[in-house]
Amino acid sequence: MIQRIGVIGAGQMGGGIAHVCALKGLQVKLLDVNQLALEKALDALNVNMDRQIGRGLIKPDDKDAALRRIQIGTDYALLGDCDLVIEAATENEAVKREIFKKVCPLVPPTTLLATNTSSISVTRLASTTDRPGKFMGMHFMNPVPMMRLVELIRGIATEEETFRAIRDLTIRLDKTPANAEDFPAFIVNRILLPMINEAVYALYEGVGTVESIDTAMKLGANHPMGPLELADFIGLDTCLSVMQVLYEGLADSKYRPCPLLVKYVEAGWIGRKVKRGFYDYSGERPVPTR
Repeated sequence: MIQRIGVIGAGQMGGGIAHVCALKGLQVKLLDVNQLALEKALDALNVNMDRQIGRGLIKPDDKDAALRRIQIGTDYALLGDCDLVIEAATENEAVKREIFKKVCPLVPPTTLLATNTSSISVTRLASTTDRPGKFMGMHFMNPVPMMRLVELIRGIATEEETFRAIRDLTIRLDKTPANAEDFPAFIVNRILLPMINEAVYALYEGVGTVESIDTAMKLGANHPMGPLELADFIGLDTCLSVMQVLYEGLADSKYRPCPLLVKYVEAGWIGRKVKRGFYDYSGERPVPTR
């Protein structure tokens, strides 16, 4: 049974994965190349667990025990005794490949590997490792502590035993697994990101303003968040990466990233994490930037 988990990447996703694993009694090794990112992740874990305490979801003792189970570090040797290592780095295939090349020599042959990629080929990533049979996709949704779904993606070489172990872990984390085939962007992003991209096209072509597009989808389709607000939450850089994977992987013009989305990313206006995307978040309330 999986008891010790390594998580690579201390951003929003990696921190969230560490959060849910530690609360469920698993030992967690959280690794990042940036010490400051690790410290920010621990701060975020504290804040998010305090929110859960405030809502009566966990007790203060649960928080204290969970935080004691998390070890942080910048040295890959930290992962040496892990039963499973989950990569949750930026959505860039070259970066992910390099990570797995560093991990493989440092972990036992029995260690399972998983990627939290939201769009990249699991089979292709697995082929860069020394254990494609023990490799698969484990795509958590953001924010991890709140979202119940985990997409499970088998590469062409993934062994049944690996799949069962990861599925069992998903259920232990109180998440609901959904099996997806190894096609570009899997299920959720295959459907969600083209909708967001189409909303950006509607803005680009002047069909509506930022506010009118978001209001229309919230009230007209009963979405909890408008597509442009959601894009800012996900990160426009991530949205663009997924659309590029879809466009290149499926060779269909309907997946062409909107030029306005490209412009925003080029400007560095990539959403909430930098306080500016389709909305400006620097004031008391978000203000549309277009």
